[in-house]
Amino acid sequence: MSPWLDSLTAWLAANPQWLALALFLIACLECLAIAGIIVPGTVLLFAVAVLAGNGALGLWQTLALAYCGGLLGDALSYATGRYFHQDIRRLPGLRQHPQWLAGAEGYFQRYGVASLLVGRFIGPLRPMLPMIAGMVNMPLGRFIPVSLVAAAGWAVAYLLPGWATGAALRLPLPPGFWPQALLLAGGLGLLLVLSAHCSLQGYRRSSLLAAGLSLALLLGLVLGWPHLSQLDQGLLALLQEQRSASLDEPMVLVTRLGDFATQLAAALLLCLLLLLARQWRPALLAGAALLATALANAALKQLFARQRPEVLLEPLSSFSFPSGHSSAAFAFFLLLGILAGRGQPPRLRLAWLLLASLPAVAIALSRVYLGVHWPSDIIAGALLAAGICGLALGLTEWRTPLAALPAKVWWLVLPGCLALLGSVATWQLSEGLLLYRY
Repeated sequence: MSPWLDSLTAWLAANPQWLALALFLIACLECLAIAGIIVPGTVLLFAVAVLAGNGALGLWQTLALAYCGGLLGDALSYATGRYFHQDIRRLPGLRQHPQWLAGAEGYFQRYGVASLLVGRFIGPLRPMLPMIAGMVNMPLGRFIPVSLVAAAGWAVAYLLPGWATGAALRLPLPPGFWPQALLLAGGLGLLLVLSAHCSLQGYRRSSLLAAGLSLALLLGLVLGWPHLSQLDQGLLALLQEQRSASLDEPMVLVTRLGDFATQLAAALLLCLLLLLARQWRPALLAGAALLATALANAALKQLFARQRPEVLLEPLSSFSFPSGHSSAAFAFFLLLGILAGRGQPPRLRLAWLLLASLPAVAIALSRVYLGVHWPSDIIAGALLAAGICGLALGLTEWRTPLAALPAKVWWLVLPGCLALLGSVATWQLSEGLLLYRY
């Protein structure tokens, strides 16, 4: 780290009473027009998140502060664009760097509302797009809900890793935790970096490469999970420390989104809508990937017969490795991300996949929070889904790329599937069906 960053983190470590304010302000600056490009907010957020996880702030406090700070940055950027309109090009910073505005403006004109969601995860665009939305008079009633959703995903993606690192440094973890954690994190990092690099370089078989790496890492996890007990116990303890009565019910609602009946209904609806829209190749891709993921998960679960954690008072009869909730959620949402990214530049395709993964990550983490899966279970489920989805996409695009879905089809598929997931999960929760089966 640079000297000034070292000094800042050292001062905050010595004065933790200012950490909450610092986190809020850094999140705001990271999402504030012009300032977000100049200030290295991502590095700062990770550093203060580590300090927060080291005992200064709870997980939910950390995420809430980042969320509110990001929303304030969005609001100020939008208001700036709404006030200055085209005169904004004369502001200090933009006069010297007109390409900052030109790039974000072209991106917004091309993708509209979707740019505010996906651009949130693309560094140079994140602070500029809300200002562009204000500059072109995007209705406030349309901007607010998009900002609320985008800021939530951004807070989780950017703050959770740092907070978890800080908490892991604080807790008395088993002796073998760190070697196992570094080995697994290195494998996952290599998978993400190589997959992203090949995609950005335009490698034609990048999806097959990503599938091969995912399945290879899954094989390593399959062979090595009996030796990951310290890692599993440490991560489980980390999440169990955050449990509270007020969060249990929301977590049950989140985990319901991954239930077999919920995911089956969503998968059938997705395939049916694609067939009705005469999108034959996307329908074949979705049906094959979802069915193969479900069958492979069931086979592995019966093969390894791994017992669940002993957190629940009444242990469940079904086995835990890999997590069916994790594999089903990642398969479904990754498919939505794949369909959304067809026909778009590589960077935007990756951003769509990241955005689509966030609800799947929430479902997977809810399983560990509720104590019904080991962390390696949900990682195995995610790798299984990623491998099969990548393989299905690579075979589907073997000869010709998959065409982008027409906008009218996409806006039929996405709201329909999300509405079904929410309604089924809410109904199951209201019925009090608290049986965890996968």
